[in-house]
Amino acid sequence: MGEGRHGHGPLGGAAIAAAHCGGEGARGAEIILDLQNSSFCDSTGLNELINGRQRALESGHPVSLAAPSHQMVRLLEITQAIGLFGLRPAVPPEQPAGTARG
Repeated sequence: MGEGRHGHGPLGGAAIAAAHCGGEGARGAEIILDLQNSSFCDSTGLNELINGRQRALESGHPVSLAAPSHQMVRLLEITQAIGLFGLRPAVPPEQPAGTARG
């Protein structure tokens, strides 16, 4: 995310938009971003996540981050954005509609 964009799929904001604008899931369905392959997130990536989260919430979809790196969790803590996202250790085995890999 941010500088770590090298072929790891859509960025946070784009992944959130794809999940909730694609008509996947009913209103209130959670969007889970799988971050297991994202090892770095800079301020640009964090802004994309926060903006994407806001758009998702306006459409009735809470956003969770699955398998965030230690660096990502630390960034969320330092910026006091930790409470904006649900945090999960991993994507559930059966991926619900609206799950996006970021």
